[in-house]
Amino acid sequence: MPWPKLWSSSTKDESGPQKPLAEKATDSWDSKPAVHDQQQPATSVPPQLRAFTQPETILAAAILTTVSVGTYKLYKSYLRRIPQAININPGFFRRRSIVGQVTSVGDGDNFRMYHTPGGRLAGWGWFPGRRVPVNKKDLKDQTVHWWIDAPELAHFGRPAQPYAQEALDWLTAYIMGRRVRTYVYKADQYSRVVGTVYVWKGLVRRDVSLQMLRAGLATIYEAKSGVEFGRAKEERYRRAEWWAKTRRKGMWAANRKDYESPREYKTRHGVGSPQDGTKQ
Repeated sequence: MPWPKLWSSSTKDESGPQKPLAEKATDSWDSKPAVHDQQQPATSVPPQLRAFTQPETILAAAILTTVSVGTYKLYKSYLRRIPQAININPGFFRRRSIVGQVTSVGDGDNFRMYHTPGGRLAGWGWFPGRRVPVNKKDLKDQTVHWWIDAPELAHFGRPAQPYAQEALDWLTAYIMGRRVRTYVYKADQYSRVVGTVYVWKGLVRRDVSLQMLRAGLATIYEAKSGVEFGRAKEERYRRAEWWAKTRRKGMWAANRKDYESPREYKTRHGVGSPQDGTKQ
């Protein structure tokens, strides 16, 4: 006797043969929507920007940036012209030198220089547009004022100091129109630069301060503090002054009882002179 049907459907799939378990898993995976692919943003670079992401382009941009920054620093440090003493960066003091052409010698104790950064290598004197002006109008506010302790000429009713004209003539003949290099020490309260000045005479570079001392037309500036001599120069300057005195050169040829130093003269007449420096 047959068993009665207790369930309405059989455990077997009446529609056909049953697929293996592996095939079912594959069909189930393929039938699901690609959620991961739909949610992932597109990472492709637009064609118009693709050239900027190439290694060659990135390398060229890095090189160009480095060269541009280096060129600007080179110009700022070595090729930018300094119009006046007040424009000198304090970082120059006792570290750097300034090259230029002497445009005027006011007295035996000061002169003006037109800064020519880079010198002849930068085109000064031969390249178009790189020439030193000659007119006073063009030179106004465009020169660096340097100070030297030498006999004072007559000014504003004050009498000239002995050998003041000789000091002016000597300094004019020695540096006027010449290219000089000055090692900067500081700027004084009158916007004048204190430093050591060098000029080429033939194949020898001469210290202008030392030569004036030897000629007896300048003195060592004496002060209680703040005197600037440069590196190991004080002894050389004192020997040069002593040499001029013993040989009665220049201002030392006069009677020593009547001698008055440039500093004493300026103090007596109230003439401005650096309180904290000297050109030596």
